[in-house]
Amino acid sequence: MNKFSIIIKPFMPLLAAAYGVAVIYATAQPVAGDNPTFVGELLTWLITLAGIALTLYLVHRVEPSVFPAAGQFPLRLPRGSVFAGLLLVAPLWLVAEGYIVYGITSLAGSIEMKPLTHTADEMREDLLSGVHAVLLAPILEELCFRQMAISPFRRRRTQIIVCVVMALLFGMLHVRNFPGAFISAMLYGLVFIWSRSIWHSVILHAGRNLSAILLAVYSWLGLGDMQMSKTPVIILPDTKVIIASLILAVAGGFLLTKTKDKGSD
Repeated sequence: MNKFSIIIKPFMPLLAAAYGVAVIYATAQPVAGDNPTFVGELLTWLITLAGIALTLYLVHRVEPSVFPAAGQFPLRLPRGSVFAGLLLVAPLWLVAEGYIVYGITSLAGSIEMKPLTHTADEMREDLLSGVHAVLLAPILEELCFRQMAISPFRRRRTQIIVCVVMALLFGMLHVRNFPGAFISAMLYGLVFIWSRSIWHSVILHAGRNLSAILLAVYSWLGLGDMQMSKTPVIILPDTKVIIASLILAVAGGFLLTKTKDKGSD
């Protein structure tokens, strides 16, 4: 590793965060304001796709040439069973995240929880932005805040320290949802470090966002009663959702276990 690499390496988490914030800010501009339009969403999707392409080039071509340790995190896609297993586990993580944030923030004082409701316009906006939140945003965010920031470091202890730093920065980026975003970012980072694959984190992230959108539809259709808080952002689902998420997680865990067994044969 040359002198430039040695000098810049300690600053990579901050550089990755600054790059990520800049790209995410650029993607958000077309939908800034109170009334997002389809044209604005379309522009956001196109800008995000361009950002993903650029970031993939940086982490696949540029970063490994500067930091050889980055090669330990290849960009190979996981098997279909892993993809399905992680998606099935994701709803339980959304449920757990809500109760963890609720438990932690309750220690600092009472939290005002209200029934989760959506107007027709709010539901339309959520669905309009849902494609971006599920298919595009997780890829861009995980590449910037996990792959780009953590992969230059070889030692596991250093990777975990960087994971914590990036989770703090990721939480700050989400402002009102700092506790939930921080906790989720820690999970995504640790999964990335353990699996050596950014796609595991991307799938969990996307599955979590998809679950949130499905819960919004579930509530809007009047199928169940859920509680929410806007500051911090907390969603507490009803018993039916909790039971369903547990069943899905068991099925997902079975798929992941079978995949692991096949890989060891």
